[in-house]
Amino acid sequence: MKKNKIVIAFLLVVSMALLSACGQSATAPASGAENKPQGEAPNASDGDKAPANQAPVKIGAILPYSGVYASLGENLTRGLELYFETVNWEAGGRKIELIKEDEENDPQAALRKLRKLVEKDQIDILTGPVSTAVAYALRDEVDSKKIPFLVSHAGGNDLTRSKGSDYIWRSSFSSWQIGHSMGKYAYDHISKKMYLVAADYAFGHEVVTAFKEAYTAAGGEVAGEVFPPLGSNDYASYLTQIKGANPEAVYAFFAGSDAVRFVQQYEQYGLKGKIPLVGSGWLNAEDIRPAQGNSPEGIISTMFWDYHLDTPENMAFIEAYEKKYNQRPSIESIEGYDAGRIIVEVLNSLNGDTSDKQKVTEAFGNVAFTSPRGPIKFDPTTHHIIQQLYVIQTELKDGKTENKVMDTIGEVQDPGKQ
Repeated sequence: MKKNKIVIAFLLVVSMALLSACGQSATAPASGAENKPQGEAPNASDGDKAPANQAPVKIGAILPYSGVYASLGENLTRGLELYFETVNWEAGGRKIELIKEDEENDPQAALRKLRKLVEKDQIDILTGPVSTAVAYALRDEVDSKKIPFLVSHAGGNDLTRSKGSDYIWRSSFSSWQIGHSMGKYAYDHISKKMYLVAADYAFGHEVVTAFKEAYTAAGGEVAGEVFPPLGSNDYASYLTQIKGANPEAVYAFFAGSDAVRFVQQYEQYGLKGKIPLVGSGWLNAEDIRPAQGNSPEGIISTMFWDYHLDTPENMAFIEAYEKKYNQRPSIESIEGYDAGRIIVEVLNSLNGDTSDKQKVTEAFGNVAFTSPRGPIKFDPTTHHIIQQLYVIQTELKDGKTENKVMDTIGEVQDPGKQ
């Protein structure tokens, strides 16, 4: 029990990183990661250098490289760099140079970093950030300076709706995709009457709203809703409230250590095994499940990727990632890996010519391929990724939990402005 409490306390720090990422919408990189260009080895041979008269293409990455959000930035960067390595840090006949800046979870600080990347470093393409609040702060500068911007994590709906731009494309997810994807499936396969619970911040509310939209449209009844504060330690009163409503099942959005505590207490208060628990894939995510013990057994969730997705592309990605980093990839790892490939595809399609920013940004819309997460492409109207979402269930194997992919929801396309 003492060990468990220590683990949970540690994960509180991790939680704040992940949750802020989604709604403003977890180890830090080595000292000096910020501002350090990547892609050119100090002792590279002439054959490794950029072609004659071709300067490296500069990719600016604004991601968290310090503080409690550092692990998300690290995992995104790991995925990004892993893909760039597969093409020898070259695309369209030009070497790739990655210039990293710390978003600091501070919109104004991130805006200053963007101006430095544009004015001093003269980047060709921007990627990141984790925080949606940061992404919103960058939006006007990106739009006015016509900077091709591939959003690789921040998930708030408005980024590809009311705050959209001709120069912004998103390759990660929206809160609508995460919540809406479970609605009809839950009605058809789990229950007709559900209680809804989520952390009380923007992303939690957006996810629940999207779930409810699809669930009630299918004929489902909502037994009640409750939104515990972000970072809650004790869910007793909320679980008592849920139990008293006598729903057939519960839909939940929590992540990080909030997900650890909620799922463990769901079992401790006697709801596990009596009232099915479903939610978003962060509820039983790869990187937090070990800390939950056996509590997540039986949880059903939806997500756009899972470690156990059995495809050649995913198996190859996992093998390469684990060989390089000696640990399992996370959701953020695949986001970075896909962002790397998208950027390379764009550069290849233009033969490395980034002089016309309009042509660069338009080229994003033509990218489509089979990722480790499945087939992906962009909606030309919303500039948002169209992707498969999967039904994932946690089971107990050899005394520990593992996820399995039960079903495929199919392509989920964010509707954009409504």
